[in-house]
Amino acid sequence: MRSPKVVTGATAGFVALSLGLSACGGGDDGDDKGGSGKFNAGATAVANPSDHKGGVLKMAQPDDFESLDPANIYYAYGLNFVRLFSRTLMTYSSKPGIAGTEMVPDLAEAKGVPSDGQKTWTYKLKRGVKYEDGTEIKAKDIKYAVARTFDRGVLHNGPSYFSQLLAAEGYKGPFKDKNLDAFKGVETPDDYTVVFKLKRPFSEFDQVVGFSGQTAPVPADKDKGVRYGMHPVSSGPYKLEADYQAKKGGTLVRNSNWDPSTDPNRKQLPDKIEVQSGLKAEEIDSRLLAGTVQVDLPGSGVQAAARQEILTKPKLKANADNPVAGFHWYLPINTKNIPNVDCRRAIVYAADRSAMYRAYGGEVGGVMATSIQPPAIPGRDKGTDMFTKADPNFTGDPTQAKAALAKCGKPNGFSTVMTFRSDRPKEKATAEALKQALDKVGIKLELKGYPSGTYTNEQLGAPKFVAKENVGIGTYGWQPDWSTGYGYLQPISDVKAIVPTGNANNAEIDDPQINKMWTDVTAIADPAQRAKVYNQIDARIRDQAYILPNVYAKSLLVRPPNLTNVYFHQGYGMYDYANLGVTG
Repeated sequence: MRSPKVVTGATAGFVALSLGLSACGGGDDGDDKGGSGKFNAGATAVANPSDHKGGVLKMAQPDDFESLDPANIYYAYGLNFVRLFSRTLMTYSSKPGIAGTEMVPDLAEAKGVPSDGQKTWTYKLKRGVKYEDGTEIKAKDIKYAVARTFDRGVLHNGPSYFSQLLAAEGYKGPFKDKNLDAFKGVETPDDYTVVFKLKRPFSEFDQVVGFSGQTAPVPADKDKGVRYGMHPVSSGPYKLEADYQAKKGGTLVRNSNWDPSTDPNRKQLPDKIEVQSGLKAEEIDSRLLAGTVQVDLPGSGVQAAARQEILTKPKLKANADNPVAGFHWYLPINTKNIPNVDCRRAIVYAADRSAMYRAYGGEVGGVMATSIQPPAIPGRDKGTDMFTKADPNFTGDPTQAKAALAKCGKPNGFSTVMTFRSDRPKEKATAEALKQALDKVGIKLELKGYPSGTYTNEQLGAPKFVAKENVGIGTYGWQPDWSTGYGYLQPISDVKAIVPTGNANNAEIDDPQINKMWTDVTAIADPAQRAKVYNQIDARIRDQAYILPNVYAKSLLVRPPNLTNVYFHQGYGMYDYANLGVTG
């Protein structure tokens, strides 16, 4: 999943380091496993548990969602948020700790049943589950929801797994062909059975149908194409009170046709949930500390000023958590605009990763990365930093960088564009740190910032834009779609994952060795053997300098005392939004 926003200044790392906060959270109270009012209470357990119903839960964000169409979202915080009003065949378990990465039935009665050598997957729907208008959800609604994901012109943000995996070659989606009989990738033999037909065996298909909102049912007669995201039809505990207003916000109210007996993964505690978009990050932090806003939606932690205040004031720190978030903040190096591997390696050699690490907050902001996969991925090798053996402090090695430049035929360096999200000061500070380091070896960066709301579908995630603007490097981050090497690495390194918009393979990696490994690994039944292949792919990405590793993220999150049922959800890398309550 794409990263959420990041907000802090470059000085935050120095502040955090000077405060002596350890990589694991630090302090004698850092080992607390539950309760509330203690530092890290929500990192591994439920803080401030309560069944209190009522009140208004207030959420805020600096920019805006990509969309509220569940099928048209890839930012982790958007996928987390839409669980409030949409249900899918499978979903992440609503539990703290590693249990939160398990896929469990949601609209489905049970996990999928594979057959035909894992090329066919069958799901049975729970009966009697209703939309907000009281009509029953049927199998045809799931088929229609999956069919619409094939049209990247309409749904250009979401993941592309279904178009890659399903046996539906040539299908263009229901906006171009309303005859669903033409869509062979999903069959519905009756109102409560959904059958997926795959091109090849795929052992992790439960994860595909659960991690995103693309199996959230859509009534065909209610679909408005790109405008559906303004007011999607609810199948969950809340519904939109009115159309969502871009850059402003909207309000969720209770869905009276939601049946809690069919849904153990969500609560319905607040009367309303208000979302305000377009606030300055500093204002959101102030409101969090005052308790007048309970949730900073993007979920990646407070910025520098609030961070210093929290870590130096025990009462504020007691209502904060600093978990390892599961994101890896890294820098993709585009292979089309910088095709020579030694030119790419020169960038990696020259980079002052120590400064980039401080830009993300130092010890409180993360851990220096040595692999592409983050530590939470089962079977992941720690890896090695292939380019800093002579540079143990990660401050850059200009001598080796210049040697690499000579080898790639650019002894005097070259010029390229680097992009970042303009509303995310951490990314701006990272870009500035890299520019300063590359200047020393003659590599000139032109820095360009773009809003988060368009960055991944119109700028860095749009190959035509990248080619036109000569974008060689970008700031990016990734949370695993699900907790395996496939769920992390495939969307960012497989040539089949490259799409015209919303492209997560920002480096545009088309490596024959990696492509073959992705084709072959899906037929391997043993997870441990698959993990070995994933580690080989990880090493190849680093060896070919397709991605510059940076920081495994940690977040300093605030949970105001009036927020209940708070815990860090490892599946999304932030608090679980589907179960929060509010008091006072």
